[in-house]
Amino acid sequence: MPAPLYLLTGPTAVGKSALALAWAQAHDAELLSCDALQVYCGLDIGTAKPTPDERKIVPHHGLDLSDPAQPYSVAAYSEYAVKAVAEIQSRGKNILIVGGSGFYLKSFFAAITDDVDITPAIETEVRALETKGLPFLLERLHAASPSGTGSVDLRNPRRVARALARCLASGKSVAQLAAEFAVKKSPFDAFDKKLIRLERSPEELKQRIHARTQKMLNDGLIDEVRHHATALRANPAGTAIGYRETLAWMDSGEKTSLAELANEISLHTRQLVRKQHTWFRTQLPEHKVVEIAVYNIESDVIF
Repeated sequence: MPAPLYLLTGPTAVGKSALALAWAQAHDAELLSCDALQVYCGLDIGTAKPTPDERKIVPHHGLDLSDPAQPYSVAAYSEYAVKAVAEIQSRGKNILIVGGSGFYLKSFFAAITDDVDITPAIETEVRALETKGLPFLLERLHAASPSGTGSVDLRNPRRVARALARCLASGKSVAQLAAEFAVKKSPFDAFDKKLIRLERSPEELKQRIHARTQKMLNDGLIDEVRHHATALRANPAGTAIGYRETLAWMDSGEKTSLAELANEISLHTRQLVRKQHTWFRTQLPEHKVVEIAVYNIESDVIF
């Protein structure tokens, strides 16, 4: 069996990065980011990406993998992670996977994509139906999967379109595709995985979110958004907290104060944290929860 994979997760602003850096130094480890936004080149401040100095202390992987104008998928990340893990272990190093992006994290525990190859012709057909509206998508999905639509959210056009594309590409029903996916394995099934989730008290986390937001603004978040505005508007990354509020603030003619912008970003970050807590509890396998109060916690007691 290969050496274990260590995974560290937790909500935004809980302190994952600092603890991960300390643990990696103490345990001859390299870090693999598990963050769906840190994969984009140039999106550094709004993603709280490790600094150049931090990357000199410990090798970091999973950063700056894609131009921000090009959407990056969890499937691409999983393929990258398989190669990165093999490369790091070939050097005899431990691996600490750190981040809070749900599906990126889940890719180490379960299959997250199927093997259906969707051709450009099918993509074009489905997009044409999307422009007509949800009723047209639903009619076509029911025709492609007459045995039913399973758990597909029929009120969500994007999910209906995704399900339809897979049915058309595979010639299979929603139920058949779901059954095949249920037995699909993760590329990391052979690894022993040790997962820790960090937590803090709600009040402390609230304070840290506010401080983190203020630091991003002080460090130049607005200039970063201005520089990448075109790419952000064309990429789902532009809807991420911090970027979307700043884009909207710019579009409004910067009518509100920076303090109000900071408050809006902080509010939406706290709302995200509540969703993260629910996701971690319901989507991840059984794991250890560590209450962290300070950065200099003894890293040896974590795993």
